[in-house]
Amino acid sequence: MTAEEQPAHAELRAWQQQMQRRPSLLNRLTRQVQIQLNALLPERVHQALTAAIRQMVRGVLFGSTYTTRRPLTGATLVARETAVRTRIRYYRNTAAAEGAVTGAGGFLLGLADFPLLMGIKIKLLFDIAALYGHDGRDYAERLYLLHVFQLAFSSQHTRNETYQRLANWETYRHSLPPDVNEFDWRTFQQEYRDYIDLAKLAQLLPIIGAPVGAIANYQLLNRLGVTAMNCYRLRYFAAAPPPAAPADRSSPG
Repeated sequence: MTAEEQPAHAELRAWQQQMQRRPSLLNRLTRQVQIQLNALLPERVHQALTAAIRQMVRGVLFGSTYTTRRPLTGATLVARETAVRTRIRYYRNTAAAEGAVTGAGGFLLGLADFPLLMGIKIKLLFDIAALYGHDGRDYAERLYLLHVFQLAFSSQHTRNETYQRLANWETYRHSLPPDVNEFDWRTFQQEYRDYIDLAKLAQLLPIIGAPVGAIANYQLLNRLGVTAMNCYRLRYFAAAPPPAAPADRSSPG
């Protein structure tokens, strides 16, 4: 590890501690409330929501072959992360503007925010992957992005499980389902929906919809960007060669 890489490694270690925290009492209580609320929904509603989000995410994530950036090669970690932060800032501002417009447009336009924001998030993930040198056209890499997305927008309980998969990705990737339809889409949609429900519902309200939409989208994109950076740092440092052992300077005999 070079001196220039040490700040990124320190940020990664702090982030890893957050990802591995045990759920707090508030986390557990919130999760129980969400489970109870989800239990009140009829099964056909769950199936419809799961199908809708599966189609939306799959369509954006697995239909972006021709808009995916080529992987950046031959760049230092510092150069990569400078470019990544620029992309996060761009998409963060784009999402904030989109949230303000749809939030100001009332209920129907506010509903349009969901697919628009999803597309912005997925595009950001593709750009970050490419800037860290990973090819988003690869099926396994797209499933990696799906796990990064899930890690960013889930409860602490699910976050712990997802983090372990990402931390051991080179082993876990060999057990990936050959068909993306076998992914646990129901858990994915419930966690994502529970995470953003309050902010998105407030965005539909008159008067406050615009500022709430701008702030919520800004924070959601920022969270996704930070999560993705640290996930790719995990892979970068895991793949880095170990430091060379010091030469034995003792004289023979």
